[in-house]
Amino acid sequence: MNIGYQYILLIIAGLAGMVWGLPAAHRLKNPFDIAAAIAVLGGVIVFALGVLLTFIPNFF
Repeated sequence: MNIGYQYILLIIAGLAGMVWGLPAAHRLKNPFDIAAAIAVLGGVIVFALGVLLTFIPNFF
């Protein structure tokens, strides 16, 4: 089974965005908390894409 290691990097990057963004969205002041919340949303999307492509490589 050939697992694409670039997809695992997507999973790690998505987790990093979520782990940083969730506490930062509550800790930062008003204009910056929006950027942290967008980072969480991007992390969720990148994480889901990485998991999807890891287990179903020819999905797209």
